[in-house]
This record gives sequence, structure tokens and C-alpha cells, in this order.
Amino acid sequence: MRKQRPDPVEVEEQEERPSKSQLKREMHALQALGETLIAMRPAERARFPLSDDMLRAIEETSRIRSHEGRRRHMQYVGKLIRKEDLTAIQGVFDSIDQEQEQRDHAFHRLEKWRERLIDEGDASVDLFMAEHPDADRQTLRQLIRNAQREREQGKPPTSSRKLFKHLRETLSL
Repeated sequence: MRKQRPDPVEVEEQEERPSKSQLKREMHALQALGETLIAMRPAERARFPLSDDMLRAIEETSRIRSHEGRRRHMQYVGKLIRKEDLTAIQGVFDSIDQEQEQRDHAFHRLEKWRERLIDEGDASVDLFMAEHPDADRQTLRQLIRNAQREREQGKPPTSSRKLFKHLRETLSL
């Protein structure tokens, strides 16, 4: 007897169905997303639109000590996260990244001001005061002089750090 061959599958049908490897990659990505959420502090995690089941699973993770138990639990978290609104979760991650980028930009701007103030002295103080009239000119000039003196003597940059802190407080960053 001859074996009966299955009917050939149409090419269009094959393209619609993802491969087993692709499905595994997606599941691993969801587990990694779950691990990221678990690693966050509760205050950070509160920003995410997560279901009660997901929040319970995240809280339960801290009680699991066994390696194999944790591995199985992470699979469960991956399964639960499939039911979550991934678009909203990604939106929160994007906003967190944007906030971090803005903080980094502000930090670099402060560093540039500090270096400029130390390098140029009183000329740059006037420019800084023009942009930020609420700043304390006397404290600013004293910190700049101390930082310049430390730099000339090759001492640790204690006053430079104090100047940076003062600039950050002045600009409320």
C-alpha cells in the first residue's frame, strides 16, 4: 500500500502562521519584559497599566527561592503578560526613556555651565545671571574662585562638586 500524502499547503497559508522558532522568540521577549517589570521598584511599576493577576504574580516572585521554581514562574509571568495591553506598557517605557533623556540633557547642560564658569570666571557669571536672575551671585562667585584655586593647586575638585550642586539647586533639577 502506498502512503497517502497530505494535501499541499498553499504558500499564503504558510506565510500567515509564524514558525515555532518565532513563537519561542516572542515568548522569551515577553518573559524578559516580565523580568524587567519584576526588577523595578514598586513606585516605578505603579505607572504601568497592569492587571491584578499580573501584579500578584510579580509580588509572588520575591518569595520563590528555587531556581527551577523561578524559571517556571517566569514562564507563567510570560503567559500572563500576553494578556496585558503591550502597547500601553511600551508607551510607559517610552515616556520613562524620554524623561531619562531629558534629565541627561539637563545634567550635561549643567556640566557645561560649571566648566564654563570655572574657565571664564566673572565674564560667564554675568551671562549665567542674565539667564537665571534668581541665582545667588555672591555664592556662585565664591564657589567659582574656590574651584579655580583647587584646579591650579591640583587638589581634588571638592568646590567644583559644590558648584555643580549649587547650579543644580538653582535651576531646580
